[in-house]
Amino acid sequence: MRRLILALLPLALLATSCSTTDYDLGVTASLPPRFADKDPQDFGARSPHRHQVHGIDVSKWNGDIDWHTAKKGGVSFAFLKATEGTDRIDSRFAEYWQGAKSAGVLHAPYHFYYFCSTADAQADWFIANVPKEAVQLPPVLDAEWNPASPTCKIRPPADEVRTALKRFMDRLEAHYGKRPIIYTTVDFHRDNLVGYFDNYPFWLRSVANHPGNIYPARKWAFWQYTSTGVVPGVPTNTDINVFAGSAKNWNKWVASVSR
Repeated sequence: MRRLILALLPLALLATSCSTTDYDLGVTASLPPRFADKDPQDFGARSPHRHQVHGIDVSKWNGDIDWHTAKKGGVSFAFLKATEGTDRIDSRFAEYWQGAKSAGVLHAPYHFYYFCSTADAQADWFIANVPKEAVQLPPVLDAEWNPASPTCKIRPPADEVRTALKRFMDRLEAHYGKRPIIYTTVDFHRDNLVGYFDNYPFWLRSVANHPGNIYPARKWAFWQYTSTGVVPGVPTNTDINVFAGSAKNWNKWVASVSR
């Protein structure tokens, strides 16, 4: 009996030590699509529709959003563009976060990082324009290359990129009391993030394949699986995302980041 107890002890410790980033994907079952999609992809057995918790990410280009309709239609969370660089704020950010809050849609602001400004200058800009009451879920760092930018096309070395991103996130975490989420794309992740920031939640863009197939070894919390979604209450095509785990685990995670 004593040998049996000793054998089981490591398993018990493992179970009790699971963090809020253990999203128990295995408990989710196959579900029908919650929203329409103007360009649906076949993700095979690992479809985003297996997931129970869905959300959107929006900016001013999404127009007049009816947040109560979106909530009733199945939107559980929303990532809202707030700032970019050191001089841009999304013109609908205040309207969106207040509308989402009124409808009971959990929300988080995101910042589009600009590699021609310092991390501290961008953190100052974000903090100056995003009140703490707008940060219901952890703030998001949108880290991607932007070849279409008319003013900043530089691509710093990977070590400089990581140092800058870490400084920016440290500033936000110190101010808002929540560890930021990192949003990224395949090429930016490959160039800068592989093997780094494992203690941060990741939100990955992957619109043609499961993120597990194109972000090797990267554990993720959110998956952006389409940009052509049709969501009640949103007048334009929109990005749709899923949370990695079950509805039960979602509630646990929200409780943990809301303290």
